[in-house]
Amino acid sequence: MTSLILRSLLLFAVVAISSGNGVRYTANWTSIDSRPLPVWYDEAKIGIFVHWGVFSVPGYGQFSEWFWQSWKGAHRADEVEFMKKNYPVGFTYADFAHEFKAQFFDPDEWAEIFEASGAKYVVFTSKHHEGFCNWPSADSWNWNSMDTGPHRDLVGDLAAAVRKRKGLHFGLYHSLYEWFHPLYLKDRASGYKTQEFVFRKALPELVNLVMTYKPELIWSDGDWEAPDTYWNSTEFLAWLYNDSPIKDFVVVNDRWGNGCYCKHGGYYNCADRFTPGSLPNHKWEKCQSIDNRSWGYRRNMKLIELMDLPTIITDMVYVVALGGNYLLNIGPMEDGMISPLFEERLRGMGAWLGVNGEAIYSSKPWRIQGENTTVPVWYTSKNNTVYAILLEWPSNLLFDLAAPKTSEATHVTILDDPSVPLKWVSTAPTGLVVLMPDIMPVSPGQGWVLKLEGVV
Repeated sequence: MTSLILRSLLLFAVVAISSGNGVRYTANWTSIDSRPLPVWYDEAKIGIFVHWGVFSVPGYGQFSEWFWQSWKGAHRADEVEFMKKNYPVGFTYADFAHEFKAQFFDPDEWAEIFEASGAKYVVFTSKHHEGFCNWPSADSWNWNSMDTGPHRDLVGDLAAAVRKRKGLHFGLYHSLYEWFHPLYLKDRASGYKTQEFVFRKALPELVNLVMTYKPELIWSDGDWEAPDTYWNSTEFLAWLYNDSPIKDFVVVNDRWGNGCYCKHGGYYNCADRFTPGSLPNHKWEKCQSIDNRSWGYRRNMKLIELMDLPTIITDMVYVVALGGNYLLNIGPMEDGMISPLFEERLRGMGAWLGVNGEAIYSSKPWRIQGENTTVPVWYTSKNNTVYAILLEWPSNLLFDLAAPKTSEATHVTILDDPSVPLKWVSTAPTGLVVLMPDIMPVSPGQGWVLKLEGVV
């Protein structure tokens, strides 16, 4: 065990570069959590999550990305019966990898869709809990996309395509644990007193991803079974923030060990689909899948199980009004195609942001996050401007806002037609009533934005 720890420490020493004149962080949560969040992340607001791997081949189950665990770990009846009906006796999960060919994967096409969605960052699966690496990992012989299946570097290809798009940041999802890796199972059996999996697999691969692809965001997962001390999380993050080539701009989430989420890390994911009821006191992100049942692609998904565009817009606006980022997930097919249904939703979101993005990007929560005097409204702010985002159109054209306090400089416009000022009257002691346009602007989703200047 001592030799493994020494090898891990040596690994960090070998890849270390000059840390510059900035603050150096020590390997404890008090120090790690004191690092300021790089500004780009809060300003970005919208990201696209991509779950893609060997699990995309069977593409079945309520959580298709958990297919192997559901089939061979939990022995769920649906997955067991699916395999009996469709595959011969003796077929193994590893056999699916040969069908993960990605023959239609065009990273430039993906990047164009992501850019058209209005997203400012992409988080791509480097490795899910099944352990299959979407890059040529030297620590995952024959269970990676170069040796098996596509025979290409999926991470590298997409990173290059995304970075051609101005203003689009590239991040990587990485699962710390692997369901059936022998070294992980051995460590777990020891009560996590041994760390062979960490030093021989998890940490070397994380460092390899950082050094090779220089992701601007690391979305850690698979942390819940073992404590952060097992994963050596604070040691890795201290190296990441002090000496790695991405130390000045990398952003990380909060999944670094059992009990860490919503407590430690750069920003908080907390639970999947985390939706706080009030303004959190720490930067956070909601990850939400268009397919309400799964993160990975399901060939048996139904239209009723997908979020429609108005629901996506409503969800996104709520998250941003409460200071969060919105990470919207898709699961591509095993051949590399993105379902037209997913593409339609992404392009629709982008069309809405093309009109109303001024109220979203680089915005801050206002002193009041929402109200429902006339119709549901969420507020954002930027500098001295307040944005009121309506999720319904007022039926009588009179729109009452109770929270803003007007002044002689108050000016009201709608982002669909910002050149035409809207008439308004103030109410006491605060608030105003706005006369909305006679004709409701055609919204590419749901929601319209009033720009309120000169209010407090």
